[in-house]
Amino acid sequence: MRVSVIQMNQGSDKAANLEQARRLIEAAIEADRPGLVSLPETWTNLGGGRESRRAAAEVLPAPGAEGGPAYEMLRGLARRHGITVHGGSIIEDGGEKLFNTTLVFAPDGSEIARYRKIHLFDITAPDGTGYRESALYGAGQDLALFEAGGIRFGCTICYDMRFPELYVALREMGAEAILVPSNFTLQTGKDHWEALLRARAIDTQCWIVAAASYGTYEERGATRSVYGHSLVADPWGHVVAKCSDGVGWATARLDQAVTRRVRAGMPLPEHRAAARAWRDKAPS
Repeated sequence: MRVSVIQMNQGSDKAANLEQARRLIEAAIEADRPGLVSLPETWTNLGGGRESRRAAAEVLPAPGAEGGPAYEMLRGLARRHGITVHGGSIIEDGGEKLFNTTLVFAPDGSEIARYRKIHLFDITAPDGTGYRESALYGAGQDLALFEAGGIRFGCTICYDMRFPELYVALREMGAEAILVPSNFTLQTGKDHWEALLRARAIDTQCWIVAAASYGTYEERGATRSVYGHSLVADPWGHVVAKCSDGVGWATARLDQAVTRRVRAGMPLPEHRAAARAWRDKAPS
């Protein structure tokens, strides 16, 4: 199965972001004929502050009902082109709290997965810039997987990648590939982005499919930068496709024969079971 990771430079203008995403997805489909396309994290809005995020948020419909502009665009692209569309994440209006939420649509336009980001980005960057995602967003509680092209995909979002136990849990639930839509800061990205994604591929022996935002955006009068470098890594940890700087996409083929070969040669689940037995015997 071929997958394309879409790299965007979104801002606070939701309509412009929707048009940029549509244009890039359709260009990737025309050029590379993927069976699945993946967008970055919160591709409908980046920057502009609280008011801008709330204005971009959408109330998500019950399955089969009509949704907001981003929801319907993703569903329409999936149906029109007969592919699976992984909508990175959009801002979900959950009432009192917003949620950072992934939506996935099958080739017939039906919604097949919904995932709310579990690990919220509450950190201080090396330059002293603070990020407090929990001030506006609620945390998800549930894992989500779906099937496309005969491959079982697990859903994560950005900061989730720093928690390998989540990825191991997805592998134990049958994941062969894990999606990681992201807005990774430039400061952390240049040191950690590729290292973490390759590590999660090696930990789980899964394909890692990571679409990311690139460039600068304005946040309450300050200019912030996101790293980009959207990539696909194979189950051995090799990066097999990567975006250059700027907007665009990268495409790779997920080969299940590679997955089987890596897993047969190094049976990590068996070895992990032994490690857990040792941990359970350790004194508290």
